[in-house]
Formats: sequence, structure tokens, C-alpha cells
Amino acid sequence: MGDKTWLPFRVLLLAALPPVLLPGAAGFTPSLDSDFTFTLPAGQKECFYQPMPLKASLEIEYQVLDGAGLDIDFHLASPEGKTLVFEQRKSDGVHTVETEVGDYMFCFDNTFSTISEKVIFFELILDNMGEQAQEQEDWKKYITGTDMLDMKLEDILDPIIKIASDVQLRLHLGIHQQHQVQTKQKWAHTNPA
Repeated sequence: MGDKTWLPFRVLLLAALPPVLLPGAAGFTPSLDSDFTFTLPAGQKECFYQPMPLKASLEIEYQVLDGAGLDIDFHLASPEGKTLVFEQRKSDGVHTVETEVGDYMFCFDNTFSTISEKVIFFELILDNMGEQAQEQEDWKKYITGTDMLDMKLEDILDPIIKIASDVQLRLHLGIHQQHQVQTKQKWAHTNPA
């Protein structure tokens, strides 16, 4: 039926009802969900900031995916700088807080390690964001360089294939040029002028 998605009749009926007839529907807001994976070098600490409105819900889930001990120190602080969560040498955790207005800080600390880097995955789930959900800045756009490991094989495959074919072409060109030089040298030695 083309590109159209057909909904069952009951869903269409619910969508047609005014919000007053659906208890709780007027206050419903979808949650925002973001996840991120990064490498934290040995002896380093990385902090992130998430702006939040009043009476929203901020859930942070993290897990150490790779690195010796599979452990990390985790710190979550309120906009006033009050420590809400502090965990040492944990491999994972899930924390939910009801928010005040301001920027929440959460840090992953690998300063206790002198050798091993850690690969850390974390997910943010922001609920009850209201109309501010559209105004929230995407913290991912501030991460640059090699910190971002969220790449697909297809993203790197095309440049690698192009480089490989370029190298192969240059190799064949070099072999051809070497053959021509050897042929000229052979003719120069067999036919002295």
C-alpha cells in the first residue's frame, strides 16, 4: 500500500477523542533518550552537563564495557554542586533523580588507574520535560575528535576501499615504470651508440 502506515481502528478512535475524555493524556510527554560510548584514558576524568527543568526526571545508566577491572568512579551532582551519587570502582549503575532547574553534572573518573583506559557506555533518559524538550541542547554535538566511538562500519569502509584501490593503482604504476626503466637500460647496454 505504498509508504502509508495503517493504524488499527481503536488507535484511530483514541487519537480522535479530545484530551478531556482521556485521563492523564493532556499531561503526557514523551521521554528523551540518548546514549553514548566513549574511551576514558588512564588517569583521566570526564564530566558531562545536562540542563534540566523543574520537576522532571533524569535517569543515568552506565556500564564499563572494556578495560582492566571493568570499574570506574561515578559522581552525580545537582545544579548547586551537592553530591547526589558517588560510587567508587563500580562496573555499572542506574540512578534516577527528580530535578530542579539547572545543569546537572555527572562524571566518570579513571584517575585511580595508571595504565588501563576504560570504554564506558551511558544512557540518559529524560522524562517529563514538557515543552522544553524541543529546546534542550544535544550534548552529543559538543563531543569532538576521537572521543566519539559511535561510528558504523559503513562510515569508514568507503574511504578505506578508496585508499586501498589508490595504493594498488600506484603499486601497478610503479611496477610498470620500473619495467620501462629496466627495458631502456637493457637496450642501452645491448646497443651502444
